[in-house]
Amino acid sequence: MKKQKESKDIITLDEILDNKYGKKGNPKREKWEQEFEAFKLGVLLEEARIKLNMTQEELAEKCGTNKAYISRIENNASDIRLSTLMRIIQQGLGGQLKLTLQV
Repeated sequence: MKKQKESKDIITLDEILDNKYGKKGNPKREKWEQEFEAFKLGVLLEEARIKLNMTQEELAEKCGTNKAYISRIENNASDIRLSTLMRIIQQGLGGQLKLTLQV
């Protein structure tokens, strides 16, 4: 069986982020990490809404907010209150929020 050669040109995502934003713990890198988590949250909410065949307006009505706020969350608004997030997920989408804490 032939062994594949390792390419020294391949770099990991962490290496790219280290070069661009600094190592983990660096304020610039931490800011990027927080913004990326907010982005992922927006994508998850948008995917759930679309899966339920709901418009942003319909979701907003179900959870007592407005379409513009739902749009901001889906498009990477980084600050959202936990209580608001829970209301959107539970009342609006009929789901539940599960959190994981990594230390």
